[in-house]
This record gives sequence, structure tokens and C-alpha cells, in this order.
Amino acid sequence: MLAYIVRRLVAVVVMLLVVTLVTFGIFFLVPKLTGGDPAALFAGRQADPTAIAGIRRKLGLDAPVIVQYARFIWGLVAGRDYANGADVTHCAAPCFGYSFKTEQPVWPLLTDRFPVTFSLAVGACVLWLVVGVGTGVLSALRRGSLWDRTAMTAALAGVSLPIYFTGMLALAVFTYKLHWLTVSYVPFTQNPFAWARGLLLPWIVLAFLYAAMYARLTRATMLEILGEDYIRTARAKGLAEPVVIRRHALRATMTPVLTILGLDLGALVGGAILTETTFSLQGLGQAAVRAISDQDLPVILGVTLVAAFFVIAANLVVDLLYAVVDPRVRLT
Repeated sequence: MLAYIVRRLVAVVVMLLVVTLVTFGIFFLVPKLTGGDPAALFAGRQADPTAIAGIRRKLGLDAPVIVQYARFIWGLVAGRDYANGADVTHCAAPCFGYSFKTEQPVWPLLTDRFPVTFSLAVGACVLWLVVGVGTGVLSALRRGSLWDRTAMTAALAGVSLPIYFTGMLALAVFTYKLHWLTVSYVPFTQNPFAWARGLLLPWIVLAFLYAAMYARLTRATMLEILGEDYIRTARAKGLAEPVVIRRHALRATMTPVLTILGLDLGALVGGAILTETTFSLQGLGQAAVRAISDQDLPVILGVTLVAAFFVIAANLVVDLLYAVVDPRVRLT
């Protein structure tokens, strides 16, 4: 187990370096190849060539690309100084650079918006796992029943309807018409009840989409597992049906669910763009939308790397959980 964990951690570090290299190249090398200039984006449209040249020197954009990348990686680990003669600006680690729009460090912007996105993703995840997996299991056990047909019809609707449609509909009905729920973000440490109440509607809307997908996946996997030889053997040995379902069928069913969960949760922690935009939540997703609109390359780069980190980290955790969920899996 220890050797496996060490190998996976090394693989995670290598993957993160590859992601940073590709992402850095996309945001800072490709614009040069297409005739763009990141220094001109930072300086603004009215800047003169002298000011642009000074910004290029201060940001290090006049250095070779490999040197720029090395400085960027070093800045993530140990911080970085941006210097243009006597004008020196220190960016503390982890340094993602400075916003082209606000000229403020990117990292504080990310940490300020991260709790909103994390709260949204984790709360919705709990809902869609409980509802989606529970619905899928019951549908598989009652295949062909009225419950099965109703649940799968609702799941099909959930998969088909986009979040911005269900989100606007939920706002119109539950917020503006009935005045039952309002959408806001209050830090959990400040007031846990207000935190949950302000995010309940976004949680339900986001979970509706994912619960539908997880219900269909769980049902299909459970039906396949129930037809396996070891399930028939367990029943032939006289084990009670709840024991067969809980100890054998359900544990095997959770393996593909965990696989998809690692991708979905990691991506959502990196920014639930449509949900945050629909409900005007100041999270990483909305920051990314605004940065794309403003061509704010450092912010886009920062959000992209944060999202990549959480996708990779979530998949590492999922790999370790395989052996816990399904005893047949051996980590070697």
C-alpha cells in the first residue's frame, strides 16, 4: 500500500507539472504566435510603446519561454519579484501573477472565492449521492415497476434540462414567486444555518442534474452486478437478501460511481460556472467567466490550474478508496 501511494504521489506531481506546462504555453506562448502581446493586455488599449516595453520587462515576458515557465514554477513554490529597474514588486508564494484588470495578486482572489465554490460543490455532492445512488439502487431492485419507470423518467429530464434553465425556473418559483428561499453566501464559520439556507436552492438545482446521471449509472451497474455468479452463490448459501445487496452488490456497484465522482467533484471545486453565474455566486466559476471576458490571462491561468489540481487530487483519493469499497480490488 505504501509503495502504491508513493508511486501515485510521484505521478500526481508529474501530472501537475505537465498541466502547468501545457496551460502556461496556451496562455503565454500561443498569443505570441498569433500576434498578440500579454504585456499590451496588461497595459491597456491606451498605453504607449514605452509603457508596454516596461511592463514586458517587469513581467519577464521578454525572456525565453522556458525561462518564463521556470520563473512561474519557482513563483508557485517560493514567490517571485517583478522588477523594472528600481520598481520592484514582490509576489508571495504561491504566486500566480497579477491580474491584468485589477493589477492585484491572483492568489488572494482565488482564496477569497474558493470557499463559495467549495461550499456549493460539497453540498450538492452530498445531495446527488444520497438521492442519485439511492434512486438507482431502488430502481434496480424494482425493475419494471412504477417506481422504476417514474424515477428513470425524472432522471432523463434531469439529464436533458440544462442548469441555467432549471436554475432560472427555481429562482422564479421559489425565490420571486413563493419567497421561500433566497440565494446568498454566508461563511460557514459565521452562521452554519444561514450558510446552508442561502445555498440550498443552488444545491438542489446542481444536484438535480448530477443525481439524474448517478441514478441511471447506479441502476445499470446494479442490474449487471445482480446477474453475476457470486451474487447467485451468496443467495444459494442462504444469506438474507439485504445482506447480499449491502455487502456484495452495493459495494461492487460503488466502484464506477466513485470513478465518476472523482472527475465530477474535482471539476466542480474548480468552478461551477453555469450554477454560479445563474445564481450570481461570487465563486471561481464566475471569476473565470469575467476573466475570459476581460482577457485577464493570469486569472484564467490560476483558475485552470486550481481546477486541474482538484481533479487530480480527487482521482488520487478515489483510487485509494477502491480497496475500501470493493475488497476484490488490490492496490499494487
